[in-house]
This record gives sequence, structure tokens and C-alpha cells, in this order.
Amino acid sequence: MAMTLGLHQNTSSGAGFQRSLEGWAKAGIRHVELTANLLDDFLKTNPLAAAKRVLTDNGLTPVSANAGAPGIFEPNPNRAAALDTLRRRCQLFAELGLPRIYQPAAAPATTFSLDDYKAVAANMREVGEIASQYKLVFMVEAPRNSTFIANLPTLLTTTRDANHPSLKPMFDFYHFWSGPSRMEDLESVRSGEIGHVHFQDVPNLPREMLDQTTREIPGDGIAPLDRILQALAKAEYSGTLSVELFLPRFTQGDPFAIATEIKQKSEAVMRRAGVA
Repeated sequence: MAMTLGLHQNTSSGAGFQRSLEGWAKAGIRHVELTANLLDDFLKTNPLAAAKRVLTDNGLTPVSANAGAPGIFEPNPNRAAALDTLRRRCQLFAELGLPRIYQPAAAPATTFSLDDYKAVAANMREVGEIASQYKLVFMVEAPRNSTFIANLPTLLTTTRDANHPSLKPMFDFYHFWSGPSRMEDLESVRSGEIGHVHFQDVPNLPREMLDQTTREIPGDGIAPLDRILQALAKAEYSGTLSVELFLPRFTQGDPFAIATEIKQKSEAVMRRAGVA
């Protein structure tokens, strides 16, 4: 099943909203994932119409964006404020023409009770309902070090329990392979269930040394990318593979050069796996 390559703005965060997108477009990237903080900085001195022109003038299709609204899934005293942030983000990204938005299920608390998890389905349904009002699909990401939702089985269980047509799980290669998930967990993914994918490789380091930043370009690490891609294809995922990287050599590098390297290496992996 064919997939498309995209880039997440975290990868070139140091270049800012406009320069990152312009550099990527020159490198042949067509699908992009936006970040709220870079867009916010751009909008301090530019109207929203200018942000949209950056996309359209460079032939770019925005496929997703981070909501920047932590605390919307788990019970916490700041949830109402987080939902207000979510509504603003949904309106903003909908006006830019995005089809989907996501939020990592990271949480500041060290532990959660079973009663906390009992509230998740209703909370996620509320999030899905807010997104649907703006004709967006909302996706939930499971960060590897989350104390709340850190693995694929919990992610699938919670989003299925929510049972909202505008809410889907998001798959992240790095969090999946470097975290507590297992390869066989992919066998439980249902056809068409995954809403979006973040695409990275895992470096050859002890897992104890891995953190939020230690991600590599697909093909430069040791993760079984071919097997994972083929499992996603079997589950009928045919969307964008969005490369999200955090090491300074990427975030502070020249966007054109970084995008050129990512495109060459990632597309080689995709062809080898039969999903290009």
C-alpha cells in the first residue's frame, strides 16, 4: 500500500515557520506537519493569510499539526483550560486547511489509578467531538516515557473505548520501537485504524541512553523499519510518513540540506519495504 513522505516542523525548528517550509519545498518535500509554537511566532508579525500563502506558494500540503494542548486526556485540575486551548488550535488549523490534529498523551503525574483510566473514554470522546466541530480528525500519540499512555496496546484500548469517529490513534516509529511496545502488538491494529504516522529510526545505543531527542533519519538506525512499514501497510495505512527529528544537527541545520538528506534516505527505505 502506497504511502507518502512528509516532514514535521520540529525537524527544522531552528529555522522558524517560513524558512523551514521554503527550504523543504526546494528539496522536493510536498507534505508537511506544522507545530503550534512556530506558527505562533510567525503570526506575531504576520496575518494568518500570510501563513497560508507560505504553504500554497510553495506547493505544500499540510497534513497534520500538534495541538499544543497537554492535559486534555487525563483527569487533572487544568483540563478545562487545556480544552479551551484545543478549541483555539482547532479553529486556527482548520482555517489553514489541515485535515487532522494530534496531542501526545504525556502527563506530569508519576502514577495514575484505575479510576483515572475510567475517565479516559469520556475525555477522549469530548476531544473527538471538539475536533469534529471543525471538521478535523483528532489523533492520540503514545510517548515512550509517558506515565499515562506509553505503548500501543494501551493507545488502541483507550481510543477504541472512546469510540468517536473523529478520534484515532497515531503511530510513532521511535516511541514504538524504543519504548515498551512489542512487535507483535502491531498484529492487533485494525484495518484503517491508524490516523497518522511519525517516521524515524532508533540509534544503536543502549535503550537506557535514549530520550526524546535521540532519533535518526529512517535508514540510519537499527529499528526494523521494513517490517513495521509492511505491518502498517497490512493494516491499510496509506497516509503520510512524517519524519520528526530533534537532534541539533537537524533542528539547527539548513532546512534544504536536511530535507534533501531525509528525502533520499527515507524514500530508499520506503521503496525497499514496498510502500513508496
